[in-house]
Amino acid sequence: MIQEILIVDGYNIIGDWPELKALKEIRLEEARDRLIEMMAEYQSFSGMKVIVVFDAYYVPGLGGKYVQSKLPVYYTKEKETADELIERLVTEHIGRRKQVYVATSDMTEQHVIFGKGAFRIPAGELLVKLRQARAEIRRKIEDEAAGKRNTFDKRLSEDVRAMFEKWRREK
Repeated sequence: MIQEILIVDGYNIIGDWPELKALKEIRLEEARDRLIEMMAEYQSFSGMKVIVVFDAYYVPGLGGKYVQSKLPVYYTKEKETADELIERLVTEHIGRRKQVYVATSDMTEQHVIFGKGAFRIPAGELLVKLRQARAEIRRKIEDEAAGKRNTFDKRLSEDVRAMFEKWRREK
């Protein structure tokens, strides 16, 4: 089985997705937290290991790795760009039985990570995948709820169901 790893260029995604872009204008920390929450949800549904990377330029003195919502979140060290950290993470994670994807719309970064053996996912495409995952979750919940509402009826043969329906309408 191949392990899939998704490395997300945090600020690039925040700058691209409408919901996060609007949050960023109000409070950057809320946009970061919302992205982490969305990626944690996506990780749970997709089964991919998701890693979020933020450039510490916006958060001085916060370099390092943290775990938030079961998601590894990296902030770059001083004088390190998010692109450099992403490239290092790609190199660390590329290997046998592993497929690494990087979510960014930065064309230069896309070319570099592709050269290292990773695949790219533009920000817009990741948003589409996230929305599809949410729709699938909703569908599964609705199907499960519908299935639990009338379990006895589903076990009846078509003949018996027709007979009961006839009795019901006669009264």
